[in-house]
Amino acid sequence: MAKIQTSRKLPPIDQLKSRTLGRILIKMGVLTREKVHECLKSQKQRNGNMQIGQIFLELGLIDEKQLNIALAAQRGMEYVNLNEIDIPLDVVDKVPAQMAKTYHIVPTHYNRERNELTIVLDNPDNFRATDDLSTLMGFKVTAKVTNPKAVEKALKKHYETQEENINELISEIQGDSFLAEFDGRNQSIDLDELKELSESNPVKKLLNLVLLQAIRDKASDIHFEPFENEYKMRYRIDGVLYEMVPPPKYIAAALSSRIKVMANLDIAERRLPQDGRISLTVQGKPVDLRVSVLPTMFGESVVLRVLDRSQVSFDLEKLGLRQQDRDLVRQLIRKPNGIIIVTGPTGCGKTTTLYSAMNELNTIEAKLITTEDPVEYDIDGLIQVQMKPEIGLTFAKCLRSILRQDPDIILVGEIRDLETAEIAAQASLTGHVVFTTLHTNDAPSSIARLLDLGVEPFLVTATLEGIIAQRLVRKICEKCKTPFEPTEGQLSELALTPDDIKGKKFYYGRGCNKCNNTGYRGRTGIFEIMTFNDEMRDLIMNQASTNVLRAAGQKAGMRLLRDNGLVAMYDGITTIDEIVKETYTER
Repeated sequence: MAKIQTSRKLPPIDQLKSRTLGRILIKMGVLTREKVHECLKSQKQRNGNMQIGQIFLELGLIDEKQLNIALAAQRGMEYVNLNEIDIPLDVVDKVPAQMAKTYHIVPTHYNRERNELTIVLDNPDNFRATDDLSTLMGFKVTAKVTNPKAVEKALKKHYETQEENINELISEIQGDSFLAEFDGRNQSIDLDELKELSESNPVKKLLNLVLLQAIRDKASDIHFEPFENEYKMRYRIDGVLYEMVPPPKYIAAALSSRIKVMANLDIAERRLPQDGRISLTVQGKPVDLRVSVLPTMFGESVVLRVLDRSQVSFDLEKLGLRQQDRDLVRQLIRKPNGIIIVTGPTGCGKTTTLYSAMNELNTIEAKLITTEDPVEYDIDGLIQVQMKPEIGLTFAKCLRSILRQDPDIILVGEIRDLETAEIAAQASLTGHVVFTTLHTNDAPSSIARLLDLGVEPFLVTATLEGIIAQRLVRKICEKCKTPFEPTEGQLSELALTPDDIKGKKFYYGRGCNKCNNTGYRGRTGIFEIMTFNDEMRDLIMNQASTNVLRAAGQKAGMRLLRDNGLVAMYDGITTIDEIVKETYTER
C-alpha cells in the first residue's frame, strides 16, 4: 500500500485530544477513511492483539514520526523537534540532573511571571512526569513530545557533567545568601517567608535528590531531624538507619515547609503534628510517600515512609516461609471461620504477611473487607477502610458495620482493646475468617495479651485458630557472600556448642558496591507458627503460663523463632549477628 503524504497543516490540538488514532491521522491528512477501516478490519482479524498504530506502521501507511505526532495529539500534547530548540542554561538549571534523567524529560522554556515550565517528554505515555514535576518542584508544567533519541541526546548535552551529589547541593545551599538569613531564627519566621523558603530552588533540588536516591536505594523511611546544634538526614534501608551528609541547620524550616507543600499540609501550623501523603510515579512505577510531621524542641521532625508498590510482592511464596510452614499457613487461612493472628514488633512485616494471605484468598467468590490504620497499599478486589479515631471511626465501630456488609473474610488492622477483640471473636463465631495483628514477642505471648485485655478464656479457645509470630532478618549479599568459621563467643550468643554445628557452614557479607558495603541486601522473614489442639485449649482454659503454652506448642510441632532463624543461618541466607539481634532463646 502506498503511503499518503500530508501537506495539510495540523489542526489545533484541542480538536484532536482524546480522538481515536485513525481519526487524528485522517484529520492530519495522512490517511483516508477507507485505509483506516481496512486496518481496523485487519486488527479485528488478529483478535485485537496488535495496536492499531503498529498496524499502520507495519503496512507502511505512516512513519514513526507521524505516529508519534498523532499519539501526542491524542494526549493533548504538541510534537516538537527538540534539536531545533536552543535551551538557555538557567532553564536547564530548573530541573535537577538526577530528576531529568530519572523521568526522561528536558526543560525548554520557563515563564517567570506564571511560574510555568515547558518540558519535552520522550513518550506521550510519560505524561505522569508532569504531575510529579509539579509536585516536586512546584511549577505549572506544560508538556510537549519528541522522539526518544532527541531526549537522550539533549540529556547527554545538558546534564552529562551535572551528576549532582548531596555534597555539591549542600555547598550550593551554604553559599545561598537568602537561606543564610534564617540562621538562628527558628520560630521567628512569618508565613510569607515560609512560602518563599518552600520555593527556594536549592532546597527543592536537595529534597528531590534525597527522595529519588532513597527510592533508588530501596529505603523504607527517610528522616529529617532537627537537633540543638545540627540537622540530620537519615535513610532506613533493610531496617537499619544510615546517616547522610548533614545540611546546614538553618534550612530545617525550608525543608519541612517544602515537604508540607508537596503533601498539601498547612505550612503555617508548626505547633501540632500533621500527617499527609505524596504520590509519585518514578520510572513508571507508583510510589507513595506517607508524611509525618512532629513538632520538637528544636523544630519539626519529618519522617517519610516510602511505599514503593513495585518493590512489594504480596505472595506467600516470597515471604521466606519454609515449605512446611507455607503449607501450614495455607491450611490456616482456608479455615471456614476463626481468628488468625500475626504478631511481632513494629516494622517486622506483619502487614505484608496479612496482605499476602488476603491476596491468595482474593477471588471472585469471596468478599474481603479490611479495616486499617493507615491503609498502606490499595489492592484491587479488597474493600479497604481507613480508620479515623478523631471522628470516632475506630476498629470496634467499623467492625460492627462490616458485619452488615456480608463479608467472607475480614482484616482488623490491630486488636487494641477488649471491645475490638470481642467483636472479632463474635465475627469468627458467626462464620467469618478474621485476620488481625498484635504486638507481642512471640506466638504464645499473644494468648496472655488477649487474656490481659479481658477476653474470656472460653472465647479464646472457641475462636483462635492460629498465631504467626515473625521477624525480619537481613539477607547476606549474594555478590560478596563469604564463608567463615564462627568463634566460640559468637556460638555462645546462640547457645550453641562446637558439636551442634558439626558439618554446618557459616557465611557473612564482606561488603561491595552492590550492597553499599553493608554485606546485606534485602530482608526475609523468619516465623513461628502456633496451632491449637485439645491439650493446648485445656491449658488456655486453665490460664496456664506462657512458658507452659510454649512447651505444649513445641510438643505439638511448633518451631520457635530462634530455631527457624538457625535454619536460615545454616542455609546461608543470613548471619549469626542478625539471628542474635532478632530472636531470643528460652534455653
